[in-house]
Amino acid sequence: MLTLDFFLQVLTKRETTDNRTAVSCVVVDSREAVPGSVFVALPGEKVDGHDYVPAAFANGAIAALIERELPNFPTLDLRTDQPTPDVRTITPPLCLLVDDTVQAMQAVAQAWRAQFDTKVIGITGSVGKTSTKELTYSVLSQRFRTLKSPGNRNSILGLPPVLLQLQPTHEMAVFEMGMYTTGEIARLCEMAKPTIGVVTMIGPVHLERAGSMEAIVAAKRELVEALPANGTAILNKDNARTMSMAAHTKARIFTYGLNPSADLWADNIESMGLEGIRFTLHQGREALHVQVPLIGRHSVHTSLRAAAVGLATGMRWEEIVAGLASSRAQLRLVAVPGPNGSTIIDDTYNSSPDSAMAALNLLNDLDGRHIAVMGDMLELGYMEEEGHRLVGRRIADVAQVLVTMGKRARWFAEEALKVGMRADRVFMVDDAETAVSTLQDLIQPHDMVLVKGSLGMKMSRIVTELGVDQ
Repeated sequence: MLTLDFFLQVLTKRETTDNRTAVSCVVVDSREAVPGSVFVALPGEKVDGHDYVPAAFANGAIAALIERELPNFPTLDLRTDQPTPDVRTITPPLCLLVDDTVQAMQAVAQAWRAQFDTKVIGITGSVGKTSTKELTYSVLSQRFRTLKSPGNRNSILGLPPVLLQLQPTHEMAVFEMGMYTTGEIARLCEMAKPTIGVVTMIGPVHLERAGSMEAIVAAKRELVEALPANGTAILNKDNARTMSMAAHTKARIFTYGLNPSADLWADNIESMGLEGIRFTLHQGREALHVQVPLIGRHSVHTSLRAAAVGLATGMRWEEIVAGLASSRAQLRLVAVPGPNGSTIIDDTYNSSPDSAMAALNLLNDLDGRHIAVMGDMLELGYMEEEGHRLVGRRIADVAQVLVTMGKRARWFAEEALKVGMRADRVFMVDDAETAVSTLQDLIQPHDMVLVKGSLGMKMSRIVTELGVDQ
């Protein structure tokens, strides 16, 4: 059981007063504080977590990690070498004053994880991390008591609270590992100690921030570099940048893809539209016919990754196939009813050239008139215009109508028009409200409407406005 005493022992590096006050969870958002939680006040210029300590306490938090003193609450200064006061004499809530709240939270999470024999699976890549995590969890749960990171909590701020949810009963844990800069995945691995690492694919996502594709590869490679010699690096045979990582790990290499030279590969792929996809899995002389309730041909790679983890953990094929077929895997790309009997394909979480191409390939597999509603793809750096124009050419092949939103998205329209898309079927707008009104006039019965854009474009508003309650 995670206790307040454990925090004190880790942060003071000495024995404490054996306070057995249970900690229910750790949060960095005061709105998520619940009775028994510890709130971590993150400093910031625009939003300072210290201003929200009272709100966290009001929601039931029993302690807060802080970097500057707050006069209205009892405080233990853990920065000094003085003996730790007897915390049993202080009635919660109380503040724990440290030099750096982020480092303190990470130190506690790392010490907590080190107590358990749980096998950790880390997942990184430019696209597909969350869907791979969810499907891998579905597979592993067929046999093992498994913990997963909720949502996309894959950062140096998001993963430590998840690690602190580990319990002795957890046999497996599957975590996404994201990066903003070099060194962050290495730090995540230092805390989580993965023995299996999965790399989805490497593309120009966050290129503007990273600076170069080489920097992105180096940052993502930190996962396989951290794996132990008895671990497994699961790499995408169809992506050369991913395969370049094979020379940088001590772990066993296991490859997957559509290439028959991969350790695990797939063929006979058949899209069933919104009903899912079927294909044949191959490993050595094994061949299994599989149907999964995931939409889009890119879901074959997602399935291969999850199956590869199952094989690496010793699962039987019947367990793996059952996990792949489970409807419990809630993924980001979903279909919802739209106006006039249309269907909206909601893929608004994020966008990059690779994920946009995958979404357009899905649209191409669906019956009906195709409408592509495409927003800006952000953080592409020097590939910004080239990436949009590349996708624009594919849009002209797949869609009968195009609606773009944002200044960068106009490159989609320019390129689609250049390769022959009719001008009277291309609409360029600047905001979601105009996009919605335009689409309300355009959408006809049985239309398939793909809505896709980077998270910063907030295109989910379009889906919300157009969606029809069932």
